[in-house]
Amino acid sequence: MNSSNIFWPVLALVFLTLIMYIVLGARRAKAVKAGKVNRQQAALDNKVWPEDVIQVSNNITNQFEAPTLFYVLSLVLYTINAAGTVAVTLAWLFVLSRYAHAYVHVSSNNIPMRLGLFLFGYLVLLVMLLMAAWKLFPGAL
Repeated sequence: MNSSNIFWPVLALVFLTLIMYIVLGARRAKAVKAGKVNRQQAALDNKVWPEDVIQVSNNITNQFEAPTLFYVLSLVLYTINAAGTVAVTLAWLFVLSRYAHAYVHVSSNNIPMRLGLFLFGYLVLLVMLLMAAWKLFPGAL
């Protein structure tokens, strides 16, 4: 497998983040048009937005937490020539978990389901970390 395939899931995750910004803009515009928010207040306090807007805003914040670790691990795996089939499969699993998490977050916001998806993604990241460490360990001796 071509090790640069690790970047396809990376790009897919960047795409998810950009999509969430579009969803946020659409929900904000809808709230303003419906008169549900005072734009002056909203410019100073995100808490005045309706719940559906806050859900998307919170999800965007989430896209800069665990995914940041994913981006780093993907680059590390690529750099140390460990971005094989298993690593790419794990990367796609992480990205799929993030898409599912985002969907749940901005729709039903079912907390137990979100937590399960979150934990699954973190376990995938842990395995990616262990793969990188395993690959680096022989070189450290």
